[in-house]
Amino acid sequence: MQRVCFQLQVRPDRLEEYKRRHAAVWPDMLRALHETGWHNYSLFLRRDGLLIGYLETPSLEQAQAGMAAHEVNARWQGEMAEFFEDLGESAPDVGFLVLEEIFHLEDQLGTADQTEAK
Repeated sequence: MQRVCFQLQVRPDRLEEYKRRHAAVWPDMLRALHETGWHNYSLFLRRDGLLIGYLETPSLEQAQAGMAAHEVNARWQGEMAEFFEDLGESAPDVGFLVLEEIFHLEDQLGTADQTEAK
């Protein structure tokens, strides 16, 4: 399972509305995300608008392609695009900056356990 962490910048003047929209995401959007491989998906928002997202998926590229095939995603992304800075022509679900994972506790514990067992 691929772990993906990403960042976007929400416009500071739109923070409250952005939070309201995510308190009641459309049920068909929720189902589409789940069906296309967006698992353990969370968003975290800092007061200045820095948005950090996290998800686990077999393949980010396949999860994004799966969502692109859903009509509800086009509607959702169209409504959400106005909340973000620096997207250019990209939709939020493909215009985010993926962060490099440099540490994962369970991965290192597994390696350490194997080394100690030798």
